[in-house]
Amino acid sequence: MPSFDIVSEVDLHQLTNAVDQAGRIVGNRFDFKGVEASFEREDHKVTLTAEAEFQITQMEDMLRSALVKCSIDPLAMEPGDIETSGKLVRQVVLLKNGLDSAQCKSIVKKIKDAKLKVQAQIQGDQVRVTGKKRDDLQAVMALLREGDFGAPLQFNNFRD
Repeated sequence: MPSFDIVSEVDLHQLTNAVDQAGRIVGNRFDFKGVEASFEREDHKVTLTAEAEFQITQMEDMLRSALVKCSIDPLAMEPGDIETSGKLVRQVVLLKNGLDSAQCKSIVKKIKDAKLKVQAQIQGDQVRVTGKKRDDLQAVMALLREGDFGAPLQFNNFRD
């Protein structure tokens, strides 16, 4: 029976590329010359450091545009609070990885409300959809692309 998985993942290699690209943009911008500003990445966490709060907001926009260029949905970004420590200002941006149980339940509910001939089941932080026809599965994909679930969705492991 054909099936596929609905997941929300961030490619760490592309994330590294996006952070490096945003760092190069900061290094080349005229308004950041002589300013101590940097991006640091650890797993799914990016730390923005600068001298002023308005620079942090500009750096967040630079990171968002770099993520888009590297094919990462900016909906995965979850910016934290801006913290001041000494002369530096810091913000931690988390990138959501995986679907939480509430998002999985809303995806399953949306699929069941559509009255398509498919079964959806929650498997940890992903949802598996199975059906007899490939067309039904593609209809589910189209339905979910239109919806807003608070996280970017990818469709993996399509088996015929």
